[in-house]
Amino acid sequence: MNSFYQLKIVLQDSNPAIWRRFVVPGFITLDRLHDVIQIVMGWEESHLHEFIFKKQHYTMQPESPHEQEEGMVRLGELLKRKGNSLTYVYDFGDNWSHEIILEDKNYPEDEIIMPYFCLEGECACPPEDCGGVYGYARVLEAVQDPHHEQHEDMMDIISNGSDLSPDEVIEYTKDFNCDEVNSFLALYSVWSRDRLLTMFE
Repeated sequence: MNSFYQLKIVLQDSNPAIWRRFVVPGFITLDRLHDVIQIVMGWEESHLHEFIFKKQHYTMQPESPHEQEEGMVRLGELLKRKGNSLTYVYDFGDNWSHEIILEDKNYPEDEIIMPYFCLEGECACPPEDCGGVYGYARVLEAVQDPHHEQHEDMMDIISNGSDLSPDEVIEYTKDFNCDEVNSFLALYSVWSRDRLLTMFE
């Protein structure tokens, strides 16, 4: 019987912590896991990425002996015990590094609502191309200081041009909409393209 994994993903060095808890099949391939992570975190699929497990790197297009094709590897081949983890790096410029932790390798079958679904999380995803975790911290600092020389520019970045007050922008950064994420995951489970390995074993 195929088991489902409960995972927690944490954006490393984020403060306050930006994290999600979600469920995927243990047999999911890493290329599909990448897609799910993009959705649950809120990234925009604009940059390269890789997975790292121990000293092995998993990428879309391997270029060295230390790299494997992510579409040929299933998550269950790497994470086999509760507490096992791997790293997911998105955008090699900003270097958004995430830790993915296996919390439960036998999520209750009667609670499976669809192939991939999010349980909970905290804080909104940072905007793309803002300089990584530490750049994002500087963005938030500028947003909270009306006298900061970059206050208006950073307000626009965070609010996407919406007419929000600094307090509303800060509240927005603390927000996470699990229902919205699950709506996107439901669409993904229906419309995702074929891959090198089948979705189900």
